[in-house]
Amino acid sequence: MVYHVVSDSSCDLLHSEFVSESVGFTSVPLHVCVGEHEFVDNDALDVSELLRVMKEEKAGASSACPSPTDYASAFSKGDKTVCFTISSGVSGSFNAAMQGRALALEEHPEKEICVIDTRSTASVPLMLIRRAKELMEHAAASQFGAICEELQRYRSSLRTCFTLENFDNLIKSGRMKPLVGTLLQRLGTHVIAEAVEAGTIRVAGKERGEKRTFRAMTALMARSKNCAGATVEIAHCNNPSGAEQIKEQILNDLPVKEVLLHACRGLNSLYAMEKGIIIGY
Repeated sequence: MVYHVVSDSSCDLLHSEFVSESVGFTSVPLHVCVGEHEFVDNDALDVSELLRVMKEEKAGASSACPSPTDYASAFSKGDKTVCFTISSGVSGSFNAAMQGRALALEEHPEKEICVIDTRSTASVPLMLIRRAKELMEHAAASQFGAICEELQRYRSSLRTCFTLENFDNLIKSGRMKPLVGTLLQRLGTHVIAEAVEAGTIRVAGKERGEKRTFRAMTALMARSKNCAGATVEIAHCNNPSGAEQIKEQILNDLPVKEVLLHACRGLNSLYAMEKGIIIGY
């Protein structure tokens, strides 16, 4: 019996970073399209090169989700598989995974496959992968259903907020007026937003300067849920110093258990853009 975890690349996790003697892992890459360039969001991606091309390209960047056959191939590697996808509110990855599940079960009806819409990206999928690995490493085959139920409960308890200070791609893609974006950047204004239950995004406010922004984010976190004993995961796009600063602000303001940091891979660099920070908690 083989337990397996599958995720699209919104989790930011490299294959080499998933270490387990009893649980397998497959990251199914999304693609980031920038003008005539197409980047595969896998372990070989040079994120700094992606950011450079995004900055120089006049047109906005976009993403393409994995195909159902990509998912079906990943599902073939395990007997009992849990799959996590980026929010269905912003991508077709969840639907592709469900179609891939149907293809895999048609060929191997004995397999068990649970697909979970994380309703988020970056930190939340990564936190769910860690929890799935922990549960699977200590579980018998008969406990797969209970594992899926626990992961669904855990997902429902998680929240996401983020801040942006670079709006180039929003301007280039027509989602923000050039004058507004340029003015925000010149004023040092940071947009603060959060993912809502439906998996879509709500703008929660704007602040000038990092200190005011980070204090506003911890206040938003405190309003959103009871953070006592919570694990917090911070994803940053080429902004380790900002990630360390918001980590210290969280530890000062909230009764959390721990704060972990990681760098965004390709897809989340597209969303967060240079200096962006995404927090799962």
